[in-house]
Amino acid sequence: MRYDFDRVVDRRGTNCVKYDFAEEYHMSEDMIPMWVADMDWQVPVQVQESLEAVVRHGIMGYSDGKDSYFQAVSGWMAAYHNWHVEQEWMVRTPGIVFAVATAVKAFTKEGDGVMIQTPVYYPFGQMIEANGRVVVDNTLREENGRYTMDFEDMDRKLASGHVKVFILCNPHNPVGRVWTGEELRRLGEICLRHGVTIVSDEIHHDFVFPGHKHVVLAGMDERFLDITVTCTAPSKTFNIAGLQASNIFIANPGLRTAFEEEIRKTGYSSLNRMALAACESAYLYGRDWLDQLLVYLKGNLDFARDYISREIPGVKLTEPEGTYLLWLDCRELGLNHEELENLMVRDARLWLDGGKMFGESGCGFQRVNMACPRKVLEEALARLAGAVKALPAKS
Repeated sequence: MRYDFDRVVDRRGTNCVKYDFAEEYHMSEDMIPMWVADMDWQVPVQVQESLEAVVRHGIMGYSDGKDSYFQAVSGWMAAYHNWHVEQEWMVRTPGIVFAVATAVKAFTKEGDGVMIQTPVYYPFGQMIEANGRVVVDNTLREENGRYTMDFEDMDRKLASGHVKVFILCNPHNPVGRVWTGEELRRLGEICLRHGVTIVSDEIHHDFVFPGHKHVVLAGMDERFLDITVTCTAPSKTFNIAGLQASNIFIANPGLRTAFEEEIRKTGYSSLNRMALAACESAYLYGRDWLDQLLVYLKGNLDFARDYISREIPGVKLTEPEGTYLLWLDCRELGLNHEELENLMVRDARLWLDGGKMFGESGCGFQRVNMACPRKVLEEALARLAGAVKALPAKS
C-alpha cells in the first residue's frame, strides 16, 4: 500500500472535538476516544496540496463553485454510484444535518410528523423536535444480529397523513445496513402512495464492504427522483467534515425552490473557499487513496470480528455492510444502561457512543468508530476484553 494507514497521527492540541474536549465532556484524558465519526488519518495528499495553494494565495474572500466543481461531483456520482445528475439539481450546504433540518422546515409545518428509523443517527430526532415537529419512529427490526425495515408499520403510520417527511439513512448509521434495491423500492412505493417526501442521507455511500452495493434511491425510478432530496458529501469519504461541504440534489423544481427559500431565511449563501477546493480535488484525485483505505478498513473489520468472537464473551458484533462504524451488542452482559456506560468509561476507559442515544431500541449497544490505525483498535478491544472479563460472575 502506498499510504501508511498504520501511522498514528497525534490530533491533540488541534481543537479536535474527538480528542481535545475530554474535560468538557467529563471524560478522563487517558481514555481512547472512538465516538465522533471522523477518521484518524490525514486527507489525501492532493487535497492537502489544494488547501496549501489556497493558503499561499492568501486571500480568503467570498467564493463560490464554478462548473469545474459540479463536474468533479457529478463525475464521482456517475462513475461510482451510477447516478447521472443535472447541475440545476445541486444545492450546496455546510453539512448534511443542516440540509436535513432545512428540508424538515421547508416541507413540513409545526406539529407535522417526520419519520425516522431508530436506532439511528441521533441528531435527526433532536433536530425534528427542536423545530417543533413530531418524531414518528418506524423502529428497525433486529433478528439474529441483522436489521430490516418494518414495512407494515411504515405503511400504517404513513397512511394516517400526519407524516410529511421520511428521513432515510443509507448506509445506515449506526447499524451498518446497506439497503438493497428491493428494500428501497418498497420504501419508495409506500412514500409515493402516501404523498411523503423522502430526505435520503447518503453521506456514508462510499463505505460499502465487499458483497454489497450502495443504491441511490433517487436513481432507481423517475417517480422516486421527483419526491427525494438526496444528501451527499465528501466529508466522511475524505475526512474533511470540518470544512463543511455538502452537495444536495433535488430534481423536483418545487421542492428545490422551497428548500432554497428556507436556506435564504438563515442568511447562508455559499461554501467557504477551502471547502470548495478540498471537495473538488478529493473527487478528482482521491480515488486511489480511498481504494486503499477501504482495504485497510476491511482489515480492521476482520480483526475486530475475530477478536470479539474469541476474547469478549457476552459482546457480539452486528455485521456491518457499510460505514466505518461498529455496532456492538452488549445485551448478553446483563447490564442496564448506566452499568454498561460505567463499564465502558470507568473500567475499559473507552469513550464510545452509548446505544441509547440512537433511540430506545439502541439500549444495550455501543457504537465504535473503527476508522483508526490498527494498533489503536487493538488496544481498545483489549481494554474492553479486560473490563468484561473482570465483571462479577452472574449468579
